[in-house]
Amino acid sequence: MHRWSPLNERQLTLLARLANSEDLGTSWDPGEWRSAYALRDRGLVMIKRSSGEVPTQVTEAGKFYIQHGHHPDDPAHAGDEKTANEQGKRGGRSPSYNDIPIALARRTKATELVRRLVADRRHTIAQPDEATVTEWRRVIDYAKRHGLVPEGKRIERIRMWNRDLQISLADGPHPNSRRQAPDDAPPIQVPTQLRSPHPAVAALRDDDCRLVMPAPLRRRSLLLLQGLAAETVCRGYEVKEHRVPNRYRSRAYTYAGKHYPSGYSRREGELDVIVGGFTYTVTIQQESPQSPDPERSKSLVIELGYSRSSRQSRWADRKRWVLEDILGAVLREIETRAVEDAQRQVDEERAEAEREVRWRAAMEKAKEQAAHDQFAEVLRSQARQWQEATALSAYANALERRIEADPEGDDAEVASTRQWLAWMHQYIRHLDPLTQLPAMPTAREPKPEELKPYLNGWSPHGPEAHRGWGA
Repeated sequence: MHRWSPLNERQLTLLARLANSEDLGTSWDPGEWRSAYALRDRGLVMIKRSSGEVPTQVTEAGKFYIQHGHHPDDPAHAGDEKTANEQGKRGGRSPSYNDIPIALARRTKATELVRRLVADRRHTIAQPDEATVTEWRRVIDYAKRHGLVPEGKRIERIRMWNRDLQISLADGPHPNSRRQAPDDAPPIQVPTQLRSPHPAVAALRDDDCRLVMPAPLRRRSLLLLQGLAAETVCRGYEVKEHRVPNRYRSRAYTYAGKHYPSGYSRREGELDVIVGGFTYTVTIQQESPQSPDPERSKSLVIELGYSRSSRQSRWADRKRWVLEDILGAVLREIETRAVEDAQRQVDEERAEAEREVRWRAAMEKAKEQAAHDQFAEVLRSQARQWQEATALSAYANALERRIEADPEGDDAEVASTRQWLAWMHQYIRHLDPLTQLPAMPTAREPKPEELKPYLNGWSPHGPEAHRGWGA
């Protein structure tokens, strides 16, 4: 609540009474005291206890409120001349947080984000760094704290594959804000007798190793699951038995010539609800099976399991309602998750296709850079050969001039030198790349490991390949 928040009728009446020099008295009820302190917290009155007396005084801001009907610090009336004069009398006021440039920029981003979410429902930031994630978190918090989120909506953010940041606009309040009351979903009729149960419910009923709890609670659990299964089938969805995984089964063994099969003992009962191709496991069990309190031990709880969007996943018996009253909320939550999961699947497929395009572009560029480096290496090799051939040719020419300068030398020695000189010229012609016009070299296909330096973090094995956590 701000200093300039509007007063309610009781607070406004009390402010008028205090403005007429009516002091606080011991006959006031607690509600009047609360109103008086609310006025004090807004800076409209001053209350000072001394010597058993409680003198009060209406401040200039309080007199202004009585005269104009709003607080002089109210930003909605910041441009009014009277408000400005009142602030001048009080020495002005320090600029509010909303006047700071950082807050103004954040408000602009928050407003733009909400506008985009209302239009597109989702906004994805590809591979943000930690600073970007932190900034978006602050923008989302700003939108929540300043009431920019539309009524009946909430903003959620998740990291997809620990890389992309997805911000979405979901329906309803956050699950943590609505745990005090049951959902207003249409109720589901729960049968009083278990006749012609669904096959998944019948499998639970016939399995003594599941729903291990007192008989009345077991019967009630089966009736709740039957009501949920019947309504699910009526809406065109599918219900299947949730089989116990092998890791919960004990190993079979033989002792004293007698075979003991594998077994298990589980307090909960589960069935699978399939909506739109997505499977959701509904689990029912005692909320506090070990509690010595008989009332707490009778409480049942239904759970839906983990949700990536942090939606409500747990419903239990409470003093003001029981699971029979709010069973419709469970099915509606399943339907909502199915819609969100379908949209998330579309978004993930779109993001996967976009990553495929970016990866292919990165691979093409990497191959071009690898070929470029191969050509550069061929060029450097030819230049080194040319420099060596030039130096050797200069030496061969000098040797030939030396032979011509000594015509009287030993014939056998001169013949051997000329033979060596001929081999030199042959080797130089083979070494010199300019003996013939050099042709354009052909780049070889680079190996995947050779492309890594050019891929800027991408894997040469595909857009989804990575080197472990944090890659």
